[in-house]
Amino acid sequence: MGRWEPNARGRLEEAAMDLYSERGFEQTTVTEIARRAGLTERTFFRHFSDKREVLFAGSSALQGLFVDTLTEVPASAAPIDAVAAALDAAAAVFQDRHAYARQRQMIIAANAELQERELIKLAKLSAAISDTLRRRGVPEPAASLAAEAGIAVFKVTFERWIAATGSPDMSRLIRESLDELKAVTAGA
Repeated sequence: MGRWEPNARGRLEEAAMDLYSERGFEQTTVTEIARRAGLTERTFFRHFSDKREVLFAGSSALQGLFVDTLTEVPASAAPIDAVAAALDAAAAVFQDRHAYARQRQMIIAANAELQERELIKLAKLSAAISDTLRRRGVPEPAASLAAEAGIAVFKVTFERWIAATGSPDMSRLIRESLDELKAVTAGA
């Protein structure tokens, strides 16, 4: 592919994911990613700050989706139900990206630095959720508990979803995980 061809960012993402899967994250360089995509290193750095960012570039969009969805949920909704609506919105975004999500998670699971970055991303997401819930009038500790519970449901559901074959319905898995959480807490 020539440098002038469209979708440089997508080509860089695809090249990076392929190389990370083939060679490992640590062994892959930005130069190799750019070369595989038919682009220059300079073009790579126009789109990503470093090679890790290929895997985490969607974090701010995901956080924005959660915050926007929480903001739009009726004020009368219970905190966990508001978080459930945000989880459902995220599921809709992920649903058609099952193969990519699985590949991404395998790359992250093979590298301690990437696992740490993933945990930081989830902690920031939880903080954004609890902050949004507090702005909705949810007091502490309910806001933080609902946010952390939502992240736990997201993590458990995501792991179940990427482990499943075919095209599993992530929204259904989220509802099942929420029901299981409610059952666990009701028995306490």
